[in-house]
Amino acid sequence: MIVAVNVHLKKGVLDPQGKAVHHALETLGFKNVNDVRVGKQILINIDTDNKEEAIKEVEEMAKELLANPVIENYEIEVKE
Repeated sequence: MIVAVNVHLKKGVLDPQGKAVHHALETLGFKNVNDVRVGKQILINIDTDNKEEAIKEVEEMAKELLANPVIENYEIEVKE
């Protein structure tokens, strides 16, 4: 089973990479972009067919390692 952890900065936390991408998009002529926030997606292949078990295990991974709860939020999404 593939489980995705989508990590992004909390609202209010400065995102210099997002600002750089926003500036680059404006330079390329994309004038309708109001804001850009850059995050990351971590795909984890879990050896289980139990969806609830997979989510619970990945939740623990996210809390302990994959996301910094002080400045980041995360969402867990089952792909398969």
